[in-house]
Amino acid sequence: MREPSRVMLALPRAVDTDIGREARLPLSEYTPLMHLSEAPGKAMRMSELAAACSISLSGMTRVATRLERQGWVERTKSAQDGRGWNTALTDTGLARCEQAWPAFLVSVRRHLVEHVSGRDLTHGASSADRPGVHLFSARGRRRPLAVFS
Repeated sequence: MREPSRVMLALPRAVDTDIGREARLPLSEYTPLMHLSEAPGKAMRMSELAAACSISLSGMTRVATRLERQGWVERTKSAQDGRGWNTALTDTGLARCEQAWPAFLVSVRRHLVEHVSGRDLTHGASSADRPGVHLFSARGRRRPLAVFS
């Protein structure tokens, strides 16, 4: 159980270092841009974006504030209920995400993909889906771990 834990901690750090150096964008800012770029209408509710990025809502608010200052996202009150906030990717934000994507891809390849054979990678990707289903509900919210239950 130690090796997966080491990888879960070390991989994001390595990718953050690489993408920060190569694209001048921290992983904490690239990740929400990536999720927004893949979302329908390039927009998500803040709580869903926070869950997708595996950070707290208050943490996501701080990141979104930085992204908004750069002109990469816009936040608006939810038209559905008036309580929540939506975050939408701007054209400038999409361009920034696309500019940083090659550095992200090279880093993930260098630190993960190149160290796993094709068969292991396919098996590992499908195996990773099972804990993902357990850890995240259909709405993308975090659920408590039930490792020892």
